[in-house]
Amino acid sequence: MAVKIDKKIKGYSVLTPEDKARDAAPPVPAESISRATAEAELPVAEVIQMHERIERPDVLIGSTYKIKSPMVEHAFYVTINDIVLNAGTEHEHRRPFEIFVNSKSMEHFQWIVALTRIMSAVFRKGGDVTFVVDEMKAVFDPRGGYFKAGGVYMPSLVAELGAIVEEHMKSIGLLHDPEMSEHQRALLAEKRKQYEDRSKKNTDVTASAPSLTRSEGEGRGGVASAPTIIPNSTADHEEDIAVTGEGASFPPSATMCHKCNTKAQVIMDGCATCLNCGYSKCG
Repeated sequence: MAVKIDKKIKGYSVLTPEDKARDAAPPVPAESISRATAEAELPVAEVIQMHERIERPDVLIGSTYKIKSPMVEHAFYVTINDIVLNAGTEHEHRRPFEIFVNSKSMEHFQWIVALTRIMSAVFRKGGDVTFVVDEMKAVFDPRGGYFKAGGVYMPSLVAELGAIVEEHMKSIGLLHDPEMSEHQRALLAEKRKQYEDRSKKNTDVTASAPSLTRSEGEGRGGVASAPTIIPNSTADHEEDIAVTGEGASFPPSATMCHKCNTKAQVIMDGCATCLNCGYSKCG
């Protein structure tokens, strides 16, 4: 039997004999199904995130870092092992799983074992574990800190351990360095060049200027003879701009910058300026 349809078709469904037998409900109009509901019914691949129920694999990817501090006699070797989640997929990423510290210095054995076990438990807990870096770098030694190679100030041994964890998290993409703009990079390079040119100019002027020395008899009641002119030695006045640490090229007379904790702050045009991060007291 043919049936003429005068209205616009908004939806349809096919009834099977089984549906008729069970007195199936009337068809649901197509416009009543929302997009969110339809997407929710689609099969979704499970993305594994870090949590404490993940079992440790037999093999982990690790990196070892060396800490040579003047506070201890022997070096510390820090090993951080990572677990690879969702390997082989577009969601593949590395996350720190455990940390170990090894050293011949047994006087720190107890707190090192306690600290590494707590840190490993935090790593395996999952979520945002980057807060560990800030907490460790804020630890200060009451005996005072020290400068590591490159002129970076470390307030304590624990703070340097936190710096190691920060460096590792940056290498696996868990933390990111704030990028300097091109303008900032150009300004910093200009400041360094100005300081080096000024230092060379002062050295040349000092080397060419003669100095007057007092005669042997002057000041002891004798008759002063003609003064003797002796050129100044450039070794006494020249400021070394050579490398002072691992990749650093800051003068030894530089002071510590409170912004980047690097011994790279010099006086330029009457204003304290950092040659490492570009910070200036004058703005």
